[in-house]
Amino acid sequence: MTVNDRQPEIERKDLFMVFTPHEYQKFTIDFIKSHPAVAAFLDCGLGKTVICLTALKDLLDDGEIEKVLVVAPLRVARDVWPAEIRKWDHLRDLKVSVILGTPKQRLAALRENAQIYVTNRENAGWLVSQKWPIYLFDAVVLDELSSFKNTNAQRTRAVYRLCREAKRVIGLTGTPASNGLMDLWSEFGVLDGGEHLGKSLKWFQQCYFTPVSFYRNHPKEWKLKPGAEKAIYAAIGDMTISMRAMDHLNMPEMLCSDYLVYMSEQEKRQYETLTQEMSVTITGGEITARNAMALANKLTQMANGMAYARDGTPIRIHNRKSEALEDLLEAANGKPVLVVYSYRHDLVRISAMLRDKGYAFSQLDSKESIRSWNRGELQVGLINPQSAGHGLNLQEGGSQIIWYSLPWSLELYQQTNARLWRQGQKSETVVIQHIITEGTIDERIMAVLGKKNKTQAALIDAVRAELLP
Repeated sequence: MTVNDRQPEIERKDLFMVFTPHEYQKFTIDFIKSHPAVAAFLDCGLGKTVICLTALKDLLDDGEIEKVLVVAPLRVARDVWPAEIRKWDHLRDLKVSVILGTPKQRLAALRENAQIYVTNRENAGWLVSQKWPIYLFDAVVLDELSSFKNTNAQRTRAVYRLCREAKRVIGLTGTPASNGLMDLWSEFGVLDGGEHLGKSLKWFQQCYFTPVSFYRNHPKEWKLKPGAEKAIYAAIGDMTISMRAMDHLNMPEMLCSDYLVYMSEQEKRQYETLTQEMSVTITGGEITARNAMALANKLTQMANGMAYARDGTPIRIHNRKSEALEDLLEAANGKPVLVVYSYRHDLVRISAMLRDKGYAFSQLDSKESIRSWNRGELQVGLINPQSAGHGLNLQEGGSQIIWYSLPWSLELYQQTNARLWRQGQKSETVVIQHIITEGTIDERIMAVLGKKNKTQAALIDAVRAELLP
């Protein structure tokens, strides 16, 4: 029986689970232990948290490290890392302290005698401001390394300082280059201080990229130089390990499709007027956009069927997506469906329709609502990708996702899909449907997500781990 044909060998021991790792998990654990700086690109469902904790436990037992700091998204820091330590028999002796809450509570947690300290990304700056803790940790784990792709962000500067004082640094993510390979410079910079991709962003850009457009004589957009993509992969190859779930787990099939809806001629004219003039007057108020980013946001709202006026009042444009959602839910024939929305007015409109049609539904924004979903008590779960990106296991509640509104972020898109398309999914097929308004920014978003995915897939393939036989 191969690793792809079986689930992890897990048994109960008292109230704990006994971890018998797959070969790919053993390989990754050994890789982390044998490299002082590691970038681990691991798909959702591969067990990246228990892999990392197992490697850290071995290093702690060997006396190579004494104190570990984990920096993660809030939900993951609060729930996932402490839960994993409580879950596994071999980790039961690890002492964990969660640095969250008020400054007083954080300081008390920091002073706890523990081996693993966990905090959220937003607290990294506070941690550095305390000065003395930056010398406390000899190992730093950055869960969701892609969170640190913005060089100028406070949290990026903070974790850079923390990592420079540590003997070992581990970066974990499943989406390393969601906006293209330019992201990698900052991500690898916090891990190795610029050893692999250069000490400055300017050097990295000049070495691997060519500017293709300018704003006030400063490069605005870049393209890769010939051969640069392979050169980047080669430069980071010795500290990077990547694995895709489909290569190592018996993953369900993923089927993606688009459900096109069409605006009327009048609605199209209103959409085009806003596009060209940054303003349009519709019955109910005026919709305006001050800049390109605001315009993209307003156009997405109009494609969804409702947009916020200048005074914040939601203005109805059309019902096409709501009608399409109603048809898709009817076609689901009672099977649970996860519906992804972006705007508050979308949530209000969708909820009203579901209530009118008698669906059992809930916004998945609390532990109890998530438990209700996983117990099969809901026909429809409503979720925002900003809160669904990391740390939620929803695969027990259903196998179908409908994107009412699409994000520009490939990371949010992939991570939200991975709430259902992951190990433990009971269905053989996960169905992902996108409601797309024809001739609108929806089509552009889908194209951008597809283009980014190709870049990221190439990166992951280039540094994919070759497992030992």
